[in-house]
Amino acid sequence: MKQRLINISFILFLILTQSYAFQKSNTPPQNVNKPNILLIVADDMGYADLGCFGSDILTPNIDALAAEGVRFSNFYSAPSCAPTRAALITGTDNHVAGVGSQFHRNDEQWGYEGRLSKRVVTIPQVLKTVNYQTYMVGKWHLGSREEDLAERKGFDKSFIMYQGAGNHHNNVGFEAPDRPSTYALNGEVVDWPKDEYSTDLYTDYLINFIKEGDNDKPFFAFAAYTSPHWPLQVAPEYWKKYEANYVEGYEVLRKRRLNALKAKGLIDENHPLPPLHPDVKAWDSLSPKEQKIEIRKMALYAGMLENLDANIGRLIQQLKDNGTYNNTLIVFMSDNGAAYRDFYESGPFAEFLQANYDNSYENMGAPDSFVSYGPQWAEAGSAPFRYFKQYMYEGGVRTPLIIRHPNVKNKGSINKEKITLTDLAPTFYEVATADYPETYNGNTIYPLKGKSALDMLSSDTKQIHSNTDTYIMEHHHHVLVRQGNWKLVNPGEAWNDSKFELYNIVNDPSESIDVKTEHLDIYNALLKIWLAYKKENKIVRY
Repeated sequence: MKQRLINISFILFLILTQSYAFQKSNTPPQNVNKPNILLIVADDMGYADLGCFGSDILTPNIDALAAEGVRFSNFYSAPSCAPTRAALITGTDNHVAGVGSQFHRNDEQWGYEGRLSKRVVTIPQVLKTVNYQTYMVGKWHLGSREEDLAERKGFDKSFIMYQGAGNHHNNVGFEAPDRPSTYALNGEVVDWPKDEYSTDLYTDYLINFIKEGDNDKPFFAFAAYTSPHWPLQVAPEYWKKYEANYVEGYEVLRKRRLNALKAKGLIDENHPLPPLHPDVKAWDSLSPKEQKIEIRKMALYAGMLENLDANIGRLIQQLKDNGTYNNTLIVFMSDNGAAYRDFYESGPFAEFLQANYDNSYENMGAPDSFVSYGPQWAEAGSAPFRYFKQYMYEGGVRTPLIIRHPNVKNKGSINKEKITLTDLAPTFYEVATADYPETYNGNTIYPLKGKSALDMLSSDTKQIHSNTDTYIMEHHHHVLVRQGNWKLVNPGEAWNDSKFELYNIVNDPSESIDVKTEHLDIYNALLKIWLAYKKENKIVRY
């Protein structure tokens, strides 16, 4: 009897241990439920340029993300490349992050260091604390010292361009003979590979980073593309078909884009078309030769964007192939409004560019051309809003935002509530269940500026910002203060209080009627907020 009990006990022990072993072998890896995060940033893309925002440009892969996610029609970014990246990658104010200005840098001046400061921590640095793999490709633009580069800021693997722009086919650069574009692979400076195109190469690297990663661990991937930023260069198979679309000119395209946005439900039916920027010449005043050149410019831009979309399709296919697509949060955005500068024609780099590039009509779009499309087409890209990049008017800071979340509740919907650049980092931290630190490497870290937008994706919550929440931004003496329906703007003279303008951005989305004299109480309240912000962030005139 005693022996039988011993045998039964032994059998039960075997059953239990085998059952435990089976359960253990079938237990998902510790991090399998944490979603991957893919952040895709287009460079200088206008509000009205995507197919899912009503454009004629073919962007089927981005449109598919919109169909599976949410389009945000009221997203506020920053007015220029570097401050956007500083605020985006840290979730804080651009001055706190060290990039108070893209054009004025002083290593000893608080807020204007021209690189990420020790006051902030980056998204990859935070996500690594919860076992994320971190990758980046594309434009860095946040400092060029060894200690300032991507691999020192939390990225496990990276292929980056230091500068804010560059030739899409080589490292010739755009500033001077002794200042070529600089590229680094995992912190080591490398030559640009022969016969490679920027957007294609960045995608190749990011796909390889993901392939080489551990599928049992989540990843954060930042695709900071340099397209469709000037110079407008892309293979003819992408741009030739678009020339016929633009023969009527930029004023007609602008109206067409406005109506398309209304048809998509992204803006209200009564949304007016703002007056053109004074630098824009009437299409009919151009000679046939000038019009021909202009048509080519816009076709090149459209071709670059189509190529960008094709590469985003390659990224998505890679996620599907390795079985991670359905567990990946994907964010697509533009860093600022459409770009108006044409450095080939004028400015500090014109002499170098004209000596090293050929912008003849036959050569436009080639690797040795340096074409920009100017304020005229930028106005079409920013169609429903006033002006374009650099300005704090809506055309400079309102950009497309698409978020595709595995558990999005209202697929294909449009959210018209305000959401901001600094809301993205808190969103990533919530989905990754990562704690934002008070200190990092012995330095006190400034708090996050935004709020998580996760509830706007996975529940019926429509808004995260109340009417008393304030979004405030200053760059290069341009200022915006947005609170509720009101927006205070200064178009380049931040030191002069009399130059501030007040708009009811809901009733007047084209910012054409300054109502500060009619609403002095609101004007003074927002001006007071600006003055406090100016003092807190040590903003200076330069």
